Amino acid sequence: MNSLLFLKRMALSRRDPIKIFFISCVLLSLIIAGGNLQAQQSPATSQEVLVPGCVIDRPSLLPNWIDGNYHDYSKMVEALSTFTIQYPGLVDQFSLGKSVDGREIWCLRVTNEQENKGKYACLIDGCIHGNEWEGGEACLYLAEYLLINFGRNATVTHVLNTTEVYFVPLVNPDGRENDDRFNENGIDLNRNFDVNFGRFLGRSIPLGKIFGIKLFTWCGWPGTKYVWTNSGRSPFSEPESQAIGRFMETIKNKEFSFYVTCHTAVHCFGAPSYVVRRSDYTLNSTEINVFEYAKSWVENHTEYQAAKNNDPYGMGDSMSWCFKEFQIPSFVFEILSKEYDPWFGHGKHDHLVHWMKTALPVFLYLLVNIENLHQWKEPTIEPPLPDGVPPPPLP
Repeated sequence: MNSLLFLKRMALSRRDPIKIFFISCVLLSLIIAGGNLQAQQSPATSQEVLVPGCVIDRPSLLPNWIDGNYHDYSKMVEALSTFTIQYPGLVDQFSLGKSVDGREIWCLRVTNEQENKGKYACLIDGCIHGNEWEGGEACLYLAEYLLINFGRNATVTHVLNTTEVYFVPLVNPDGRENDDRFNENGIDLNRNFDVNFGRFLGRSIPLGKIFGIKLFTWCGWPGTKYVWTNSGRSPFSEPESQAIGRFMETIKNKEFSFYVTCHTAVHCFGAPSYVVRRSDYTLNSTEINVFEYAKSWVENHTEYQAAKNNDPYGMGDSMSWCFKEFQIPSFVFEILSKEYDPWFGHGKHDHLVHWMKTALPVFLYLLVNIENLHQWKEPTIEPPLPDGVPPPPLP
């Protein structure tokens, strides 16, 4: 029996004024308490109750990296495998092929696999020069940033719902293991693409190997622009450049929207030159405007400079080939201080976390503008940035 009804019947049956008064007070207290409890349980004003599928736009997290913790080939493979295990609905890892020395060239696709509608695609790679570590590190840092913030930060969630972001952290795994600019054949992979290939005035020599012997990698005066490198006997003579070229072909029909190749350490952000003599491509005014706008944004919002379009000859690089072949916005991003000279290898790598934070705004800027870039419109959208990003320049 309902307790309130039982008390009420008992009171009325005995007709005791004192008991009636006492029980009435109890009843009133129970009614008030019940009303307050109901009000406290009401979801109308509770911020804990969310609409299903709603994404909270919380401040984004930064990867918990430590200075000095660089990723050689084995550590890079371990990091990619960890991503695959921890984020099965967001990560797909696969090989693009093998290097000269038989190492897998790993690619990581980061996207929300539950969203199957038409998506844009972009490719970000690093370490095509094996001693330019920061390019590969930036790929891993950005991938982890996107993964740890999916479902937490609205901007990142939107990016992965609408975009397939492809990362190739180590284009040149043999060079990374040897801390050497060149691949195992002694070839400068970023001179081995089929655009303005093998030009002496473009500071490359199409020599390759002679009778299977590696005789020449570079010559000239390091620290100046007068350095010539071995570009290989012919375009795409090397398995590493072949792997990147083939992969770009596979994603060209996936709304391929921009490409960034990450290097060390001219400390600038650049795009294909429009002053190349005997160029394999031309740029129209719309393309030039988009490139100049993007370079200007980077220069005005980070410590990196806009690269000058003053190379008149071209040099067989991946950025220029991607633009020529697919007519999409293509960029080179030179991370780290100008003080680092990568020509001899074994350069000074320091302040890892600082340089990763300096690179993050550039990537986020391109990602939030991917639709504009795909349509060759000015990339005018401002990306929301985490606290402390970008950091102040080092003293």
